Amino acid sequence: MSFRARAPIAAFFMFTLLSAARPQGPIQTPTLATTAAPPQDNDFYSLREPAAAGESQAQFALGNHYFSGVGVPQDYGQALFWFTKSANQGFAPAQNQLGYMYQHKFGVPRDYKRAVAYYRSAAKQGYALGQFNVGGMFEDGVGVKRDYKQALDWYRKAADQNLPQAEKQVGYFYQCGYGVKQDYAQAHAWYLRAAGHGNSDAENQLGFMAEEGWGQPKDYAEALAWFYKAAEHGSNDAEENIGYIFQKGLGVPTDYAKAMFWFDKAAAEGNSNAENQLGWMYQFGQGVEPNDAKAVTWYRLSADLGNRRAADNLHAFEEVLEDRGSGEWEAANTTVTDAAIARAKRWATIQDLQRRIAGLEGDAQDQDDLANQLEHTGKGKNDAMTKLFNAVGSVPAVKYHVEAAKYRAEAARLRHELAQIEDQSIASVPAP
Repeated sequence: MSFRARAPIAAFFMFTLLSAARPQGPIQTPTLATTAAPPQDNDFYSLREPAAAGESQAQFALGNHYFSGVGVPQDYGQALFWFTKSANQGFAPAQNQLGYMYQHKFGVPRDYKRAVAYYRSAAKQGYALGQFNVGGMFEDGVGVKRDYKQALDWYRKAADQNLPQAEKQVGYFYQCGYGVKQDYAQAHAWYLRAAGHGNSDAENQLGFMAEEGWGQPKDYAEALAWFYKAAEHGSNDAEENIGYIFQKGLGVPTDYAKAMFWFDKAAAEGNSNAENQLGWMYQFGQGVEPNDAKAVTWYRLSADLGNRRAADNLHAFEEVLEDRGSGEWEAANTTVTDAAIARAKRWATIQDLQRRIAGLEGDAQDQDDLANQLEHTGKGKNDAMTKLFNAVGSVPAVKYHVEAAKYRAEAARLRHELAQIEDQSIASVPAP
């Protein structure tokens, strides 16, 4: 059972109920851009002339094409170039996007302080996403000292502009008592407001509050209704919660087939709680024949995503299998053929490739920056010492450029690999 605490752009916090416990833990889930080479886009070509002429909005839009790979192959270097041009003219969305790139190492070296500076520049102009991201940095203590009161202040500024994820986050702060006295009624009101603006995380939170009876009588029917609505709007946390409702028979008859169906859906989108629950079902034969290999595979997939409960379950199951006799643990580590596991592995592979591509582009930019520093040291000066340094400095500069080219070549290879994987279609599981 899980509920989400932060919307995309900054980061997520997730509370989980898995098997019999409710551990807490932060999970970073930055949104990654699509990397497959797209067809030509007329809008992209229409932007080039006004962008070159200095129109900040066109520069930002052109940067977005390069960042997301829309109309052109994805190119973080070009995205950085156009976002920077736009941001230097004070265009708040571009400043915010640069903050995002530096926070998450998209084509640039990770630099939290620079990310905060860009977010602040956008926020000071009243840009709601910039305000929200400044709040996220203060909440997480990233690039600044953790300060829940400042975080809440910034979230409120964004919420005052009806930014749904900020409204939801204000609700979360009231729910948890972060920087303010805990108040379930206020949390509920803010979640309703965010849900009214289409925020699926808020819908999921409302379901969780109804299930737990926080500030209201427990109502499993209401909880399930909110979870269904959130799942319809794309929340894999809600999908996992629906599975949990049917797995435990909370207000409905226990139905392991439905539980597994919803866990499978959530797991295909990288939900580690769902993967852990699937491991539990295969270990203990809930609606299926016990299958040690599938249990181990699901636990490991979940643990690889940082799920502490899954790591504990995997370790405990290893001890169980070792106690059964020699070879039992080894046999459970064999490769299994399973469509749901294939979908979950595909998601994990795509995320890993996207992360590696972004990291390689960031490393390449770092190498180019070092080379440029050496190449431009003392530029415009003619004294003997400067001439000597420039002559010597050009040698290691070449080395940095060569390293940058290697990183970009590897990123290109991974993009090709990613495009092939994304083109593969995997059949979905029919509803029970």
